[in-house]
Amino acid sequence: MSVRVRFAPSPTGSPHVGNIRTALFNHLFAKHHGGVHILRIEDTDRTRLVPGCEEEIIESLHYVGVEWQEGLGKGGPHGPYRQSERKEAGIYQPIIDQLVESGAGYYAFDTSEELTEMREFQRINKKPTGYFGGSWRDADAASVEKARADGLPGVLRLRIPKNETIVIQDGIRGRVEIDSNTIDDPVLIKNDGMPTYHFAAMVDDHLMEITHVFRGEEWISSAPKHVTLFNALGWAAPEFVHVPAIKGKDGKKLSKRHGDTACLDFRRAGYLQESISNFIALIGWAPGGDREIMTMDEMAEAFSMRGIQPSAGVFDVDKLNWMNGSYIRAMEPKALFQMVRDYSGCDENQDYWAEKDAPTAEAMKAFTAAAASDPVLAEKAIELEQERVGTLPEFGAACALFFEDEPEYDEKMLNKWKGKEHIPGMLGDFIASVEAMETVNEESLEQMIRDWAAANDYEKIGPIVHPTRLAMTGRKVGPGLWQLMAALGKETIIKRLTRGQEMLT
Repeated sequence: MSVRVRFAPSPTGSPHVGNIRTALFNHLFAKHHGGVHILRIEDTDRTRLVPGCEEEIIESLHYVGVEWQEGLGKGGPHGPYRQSERKEAGIYQPIIDQLVESGAGYYAFDTSEELTEMREFQRINKKPTGYFGGSWRDADAASVEKARADGLPGVLRLRIPKNETIVIQDGIRGRVEIDSNTIDDPVLIKNDGMPTYHFAAMVDDHLMEITHVFRGEEWISSAPKHVTLFNALGWAAPEFVHVPAIKGKDGKKLSKRHGDTACLDFRRAGYLQESISNFIALIGWAPGGDREIMTMDEMAEAFSMRGIQPSAGVFDVDKLNWMNGSYIRAMEPKALFQMVRDYSGCDENQDYWAEKDAPTAEAMKAFTAAAASDPVLAEKAIELEQERVGTLPEFGAACALFFEDEPEYDEKMLNKWKGKEHIPGMLGDFIASVEAMETVNEESLEQMIRDWAAANDYEKIGPIVHPTRLAMTGRKVGPGLWQLMAALGKETIIKRLTRGQEMLT
């Protein structure tokens, strides 16, 4: 049997890291086995639908590079691929009828007050919480028919067998056995006629010939209900793969206090597609060996359920920043310049940073303006800062020194070098040398500095390079000094060295 998997989100909120990791695992597993990945929308909870969420799901999948071969936007032989449309098409009704006729499903007409009273009784008496039959599980047919004829709001529940062992085959944990007496009877069809996840997802998985179901470990407790439904209908259950939770470095469940969790926020924050997919896939999955930087094809080739760990994966933003920086440094400078330019000029990204960190937003706007007025210098600035930057918005502040008329001096560095006897004469000599140059380039500027050091008996050039860098940039660290000076050009070099003389004397 060929592998068929599905990503089946509910459009009730922005896709977060956990959702997207499940989609990635589906994509990698299908790609590894030459199988089919299906995108299905589970929208039966009509009260919680969020307008635009379906589009955000698709955009998030495109952002991380997840592909699907069948389903929403692609079509296929098992459509429609929205559960609300499948319900309207009557796909579920014959299966509902089968469950009722076989006795595996039963109607229950408990009121909300009765259900609340039942749960309170269970709580007070320290009994398992849930619906374990009530007065309707074994009600006679006449009572059920009368309730329906009277128009009482009712639900269809699954009859969980008593005194049995329910067996689940989990792709990570292996064989799992559960006492059926601990499992309550779940609602399959709500009183508004809409199916629940317990019903629609399992029925669709069967009809769409799904072989493996990747989902969060929070669904382990529901797996016995799902296996029971498959058994009641005489269907073979797919293999369930309950992937571990994702936690922050503090060991607590991932939430907004750990930073961004919505998938598209990472795009707004300046993380590359390759790094975010690489990073998320490695949360709770190990490819073997010490590999970390991997392309999508490389991850697909290595992917297996054996590599998924049963314990929670850790969301480490420091590792994400390192990984993103690695991808940035591997890019061609021209392509990176265009990417940074597009990113910084995007209103959505600027709005994101205006809310989170106003100086970053301002630096991005300044870079956008500078790139428009002097694209050659802006591209060179990107190239020289490429080795030190971890995310796209950081280029705004990193490149600012290339375009400032008078860079702000680092106070600690200024105090360290101000008043040193050799500096005024040294900078004066550099100004004269640069003025005499027909053209400036890296080689001539490096030679100028090294020649001055040799002529003035400096074995080490630190006392020359550091104050010169301060004069040129106002900073302690940055790109190679002669590369930086060559990029700025003759006029700017002279202007900044002259100001340096004044500031450091």
